[in-house]
Amino acid sequence: MGKFELDSRLERDSILVGNLGLCQLRLMTDARWPWFVLIPQRADVSEVFELTPLDQTMLTFETNQVASALKAVTGAEKINVGALGNIVRQLHVHVLARFEGDANWPGPVWGFGKAEAYDDDERNALIKKILDAISS
Repeated sequence: MGKFELDSRLERDSILVGNLGLCQLRLMTDARWPWFVLIPQRADVSEVFELTPLDQTMLTFETNQVASALKAVTGAEKINVGALGNIVRQLHVHVLARFEGDANWPGPVWGFGKAEAYDDDERNALIKKILDAISS
C-alpha cells in the first residue's frame, strides 16, 4: 500500500481546516454553501467498504461530528452527506448545509453555476465556529 496523497482536485477546490482522527477536514472554497469535505488519510482507497472496520467506524463518527457541528453553527434546514466519487476517485465525504432558497434549492450543488470565493473574514469565522463546535 502506498502513502496517502491528497487528490490535486480536492486540494485545488478546498482548504485544509485540520486533521481529525482519520480524516483531513477541508472547507470547499465555494461560499454559496457552507460545505466541508472529509478525506480519510489512507492510500489507494476509493470506497468506504475498502476501509478497515475500525476506519469505517471512525469515518462515520467524524462525519457525524462535522454534520452536527455544521447544523448547530448554520441552523441549516438540511445537512447533505454524500460520498460520490465519480470524478474524484479518492474517497471523500461531502458534508454541506442547505437552506430553502439557497443558490440551487432543492437541486444538487454539483455542477451548478459558478463558484463564489469566500471573503477571508467570513471563511475564517466559519472555520473557527466549526472547530469550536466539533471540540465542544
